[in-house]
Amino acid sequence: MSDFDLVLKGTVVLPDRLVEGGLVAVRDGKIAFVGQGAMPAARERHDLGQALILPGAIDAQVHSLSQKDQEDFVWSTRSAAAGGVTTIVDMPYDEGDLVCSAEAVQRKIDHAGAQARVDFALYGTIDPEDGPVRILEMVEAGVAAFKFSTFGTDPKRFPRIPAALLEDCFAAIAPTGLTAGVHNEDDEAVRAAIDKVKAAGITDYRAHGLSRPPLTELLATNQIYETGAATGCPAHVVHCSVGRGYEIASAYRAQGYRATIECCIHYLVLDEENDVKRLGGKAKINPPIRPRAEVEKLWRHVADGTVTLVSTDHVSWSENRKTNPDMLANASGVPGLEVMVPLFVKGALERGIPLTRAAELVALNPARHFRLDHQKGALEIGKDADIAVLTPEPYTYDAAASGNNVVGWSPYNGMHLPWRVAATYNRGRLVFDGKAVLSAPGAGRFVRPLPSLPLREAV
Repeated sequence: MSDFDLVLKGTVVLPDRLVEGGLVAVRDGKIAFVGQGAMPAARERHDLGQALILPGAIDAQVHSLSQKDQEDFVWSTRSAAAGGVTTIVDMPYDEGDLVCSAEAVQRKIDHAGAQARVDFALYGTIDPEDGPVRILEMVEAGVAAFKFSTFGTDPKRFPRIPAALLEDCFAAIAPTGLTAGVHNEDDEAVRAAIDKVKAAGITDYRAHGLSRPPLTELLATNQIYETGAATGCPAHVVHCSVGRGYEIASAYRAQGYRATIECCIHYLVLDEENDVKRLGGKAKINPPIRPRAEVEKLWRHVADGTVTLVSTDHVSWSENRKTNPDMLANASGVPGLEVMVPLFVKGALERGIPLTRAAELVALNPARHFRLDHQKGALEIGKDADIAVLTPEPYTYDAAASGNNVVGWSPYNGMHLPWRVAATYNRGRLVFDGKAVLSAPGAGRFVRPLPSLPLREAV
């Protein structure tokens, strides 16, 4: 009789060490053993040689529904499975349906649950006209965090939350223990910079970076952390493109505040003088891609532990929304779910950064951040058997050729990667075999955080 359902042997990547010739064993969809030695009996066993065995990634920032009738969960979670991502945390700014009430949360759970191929958690937000009154009902409905913005892209779909209202929202969230994540660009400063760029007649690739200089980001970052300090709410900057921002976050943590900060994979890979110049609108992201010197600063912050999470901010805009010769007229954001983990592994290895950072920044820390670590985020006994296997097979990335993306374009097309995702397991099920996504729509599950405090008194 088999001891386990599945046993994998290879280099097991844990947050604190690499285990050469390590074993991960699975029973009933859970991690049942992690260690070394002879492979125990199992219904299925794989000696993977030099392959990396990592915890399945948790992508903390995904926009599956930003463009109506475009990507949706059936495609975002397909890309995730192919990329070693076993849980996505989806943003609330869905075109035509802002996730700002318990009813909207449940509607999205039902919608995503019928399509998702891997597991998913959800952000909630507010309608500025409602204020914070629906925050507690969304917590009870199962959101894992809240998202706000100090910049207004659209008054309804992606509204600016003014300072006083942001403070009220933080105060309402604080007793729940959940985190308030904020898009960190100062509205007034950005609009003034945009006006300058337009007045100067600059429309090429340079326009975007000039319209959102680093100061516009840092002003908002300080506001976010000060609001957290004033209210006792965990404050999170959802994407930071400049090294100074990580220094600010570190300073607030040193003062005892819960101040976390996220780095998107595009800020660790792309640079303005080469990639934005080459790609134009296909590299337009808010905040902008910065010069290569700033990219290398971010890697130093990855190395020293200042970065809390690494994510994608994934969104698959149709190509017509990303190819306008007027840089500022393009939609902001890029797809990245299929390639985040291989890109991070490549970048870390090139800079001598231990791969333990991968287990920490794309799995363990996101699980803790969203309070999903009772079941997600680590190769630990009793937790979900979410596993990504990477093999040393150099390849050139092509989003269209893979067949796992709703769009064929990617800012990472043509990049050479030394490690390939060869298998992804979600709760012990093989959802990607290195060539094809095997998980059917609806196989993924909604995951919610454990409550830290009762929200309402028992009657």
